[in-house]
Amino acid sequence: MRDNVCILIPTLNEGRTIGHLVNAYRELGFGDIMVIDGHSSDNTVAEATKAGARVVQQNGRGKGMAVQQAFNMIDKEITVMVDGDGTYIPAEVDRLIAPIAAGAADQVMGNRFANYSKGAFTLLNHLGNKLLNWAFNFTYHVRYNDLLTGYRAFNKKALKMMNLNQSGFGIETELTVECIKKDLRICEVPITYQARLSDAPTKLNPLGDGVKIGYTIYSLGKTYNPMMYSTILSFLFMGTGVLMGLYIVYDRFFVSPPIDHIPLTILATLLITFGFQIFVFGYLIDMIFVSQREMLREIRKR
Repeated sequence: MRDNVCILIPTLNEGRTIGHLVNAYRELGFGDIMVIDGHSSDNTVAEATKAGARVVQQNGRGKGMAVQQAFNMIDKEITVMVDGDGTYIPAEVDRLIAPIAAGAADQVMGNRFANYSKGAFTLLNHLGNKLLNWAFNFTYHVRYNDLLTGYRAFNKKALKMMNLNQSGFGIETELTVECIKKDLRICEVPITYQARLSDAPTKLNPLGDGVKIGYTIYSLGKTYNPMMYSTILSFLFMGTGVLMGLYIVYDRFFVSPPIDHIPLTILATLLITFGFQIFVFGYLIDMIFVSQREMLREIRKR
């Protein structure tokens, strides 16, 4: 089985950990270990090569670009993707491989929140992850615990069906979205998440990258669940119109002398009407998208 597995490790300045990581997977019996490096300025490439990994310099920059390039190069039945920062345990790799080998899943995600060590998450990272998980689950009507995990496994079918475009840390979100859109089976398994070494700082900016990931969820979700977005927008317009209307009614019937707000009345009417139209259009678009997904699902079954 291990001959049909590729261990994929995207790296950027992971010289402190990459050698140990590659050696650990080699000791577990994995011969195909690909390190795709994002132009590291430290000794990452030298350490990975010394440990016996196949090192590829990525085109462009960003983790997403590295993953896209690597996926186009890999032809094994199972691909395990793991961050090169030493926060994931190589010995737990079989937890991710097993559901795919058994034919029960097309992508397996390691759930870091099942067992994480002290210091693995900062308070901001923990809250941000939970918020983004909630937003994703709400948008896609699913229930996953760890959308942004860096320990995943894919079968060959998933690797070839996913159409990836994200260049940065939004790639984890897109990997999950693509599987949902293509009706590929996803499951989660518990894994251990360790704190980074003190002299190996993270490349993730909790605020900046968190906003980018949130926007990725929003932008990808528009084409999957348009009804949700149109509902929020329509309620915003209609709610504003109703509040204006209440203010107009109060001034007209409960104030002496009565005050007429003709321009405001017109504006409130337009807002309510426009909000209702957005809701109707969103409902129609959602029906079209649902029908299209059902048609594609039937085509894939044939």
